[in-house]
Amino acid sequence: MMSGAENFKNCGSVLVTGANRGLGLKIVDTLASGGFPPGKIIATTRNPAGAQELKELAEKHSNIHIITLDVVSQESIQKAVEEVSQLVQDEGLNCLINNAGISVLANFYTVTAENMIENFRTNTVAPLMITKAFLPLLKQAASRGGADGSRSMGIHRAAVINVSSMLGSMELNGREMATKWSEGYPYRTSKGALNMVSRCMALDLEPYGILCMAIHPGWVRTDMGGPEAPLNLEESIPSTLSVIGGLTEKDHGSFLNFAGELMPW
Repeated sequence: MMSGAENFKNCGSVLVTGANRGLGLKIVDTLASGGFPPGKIIATTRNPAGAQELKELAEKHSNIHIITLDVVSQESIQKAVEEVSQLVQDEGLNCLINNAGISVLANFYTVTAENMIENFRTNTVAPLMITKAFLPLLKQAASRGGADGSRSMGIHRAAVINVSSMLGSMELNGREMATKWSEGYPYRTSKGALNMVSRCMALDLEPYGILCMAIHPGWVRTDMGGPEAPLNLEESIPSTLSVIGGLTEKDHGSFLNFAGELMPW
């Protein structure tokens, strides 16, 4: 594994939304068992009772804490903040990974307003509302500096990572992606808008020393990605975590892929 991920050892707490399956579950698994575990891994899911694989991971690793979070419910977000606050105490929250997402498929002829709003609510509005709600805990972590007292930006201090997609790139749409993803009106626009949210939040979080960026983990074979996706979770997630672990000031407000390359907006 590349070296960036080892920086998670210096990270007191990481919160991952949508941790019950796919990318989120693999992120939690890799953080817990990769040899560079952060102090606390806070894994959120809408329905912990049904998250069998996540529960099995938490039984194996004492630093995994499962918390209920329905990302589209303001009440649920607030309750999760209170629970996380109890867990992290005055150390605050070091790294928030807004991973939870859905994919609503509809093309120009079939798409409805409801399709658009449903996808937008989970993929765009939820990460914004979650980050707003967790801001006091992120500020708390950022104000302490890194474990070594450093004031530089990164996961050792405070970071917000929005899991986006190359399908949200306006520049790439109309090239090789267009025909394959003609069904992508709701999903693609939600990720394009998430990229804008990331840029806006980067400006607002900068004064507190909180890093914010968007990352494309690759097109991965998951329930959402489908069987024809070129990458498996083992190829995507360790690389993605290596990029996240290595982020510094220069990456603030950026859109990178799992290999650390700049993505076009």
